[in-house]
Amino acid sequence: MKHSLKVGLSFGLTSGIITTIGLMVGLHSGTHSKLAVIGGILTIAIADAFSDALGIHIAKEFESKHSAREIWEATLSTLFFKFAFSLTFIIPVLIFDPSTAVLVSAIFEFRYALCI
Repeated sequence: MKHSLKVGLSFGLTSGIITTIGLMVGLHSGTHSKLAVIGGILTIAIADAFSDALGIHIAKEFESKHSAREIWEATLSTLFFKFAFSLTFIIPVLIFDPSTAVLVSAIFEFRYALCI
């Protein structure tokens, strides 16, 4: 796998899991609303994915050792993987009540992260 894709995968996976679990726990604790948790997940999937992708893009540019193609590959792969991993958290919320969904998501996603 190309280095630029590994950057997007590794960063998108870890950031997607940590920020989405944190958001789910906070929103569930504060609202106990399935709709609020789903809305938060969608917000993380979109806004935070763009933010992280821009951060990776700028960081890679400042390293001054990557081609423009490698920088854009890292940027777009971060955007895609962060978006995709964050969206997977919606599935348990749709299936289970929010309390169980948070627990199921944490176990499933951390276990998945350890397998990669």
